[in-house]
Amino acid sequence: MIQSKENSTHYTWGNGCDSWVLNDSNNLSVKQEKMPSGTAEKLHFHARAEQVFYILKGEAVFDINDEKFSVKAGESISIQPQSKHYISNESQDDLEFLVISSPSTYNDRIEIEK
Repeated sequence: MIQSKENSTHYTWGNGCDSWVLNDSNNLSVKQEKMPSGTAEKLHFHARAEQVFYILKGEAVFDINDEKFSVKAGESISIQPQSKHYISNESQDDLEFLVISSPSTYNDRIEIEK
């Protein structure tokens, strides 16, 4: 089946962030997400899942194991299992990206209190 934002399961997270589930099987999760200016997710890690974030629009700032990375539209970044990380949108524009996780991050997200 052809998937898009229009026909996929949608949910909101954080402070006004959107997620559209394009694929969610045990082995693979693909989501398209949108983060408004000034938003960030909580520091966390995944025990099993490797993730690739591909930026569609805007610029993302990633904190991975206490190191910061700026990733622009047309670029991607990979995050290995057990890596403490979060994504934030420090720009004035919306941030849109794909997050591809293998295996799925379902029940594989451990938040870290800061």
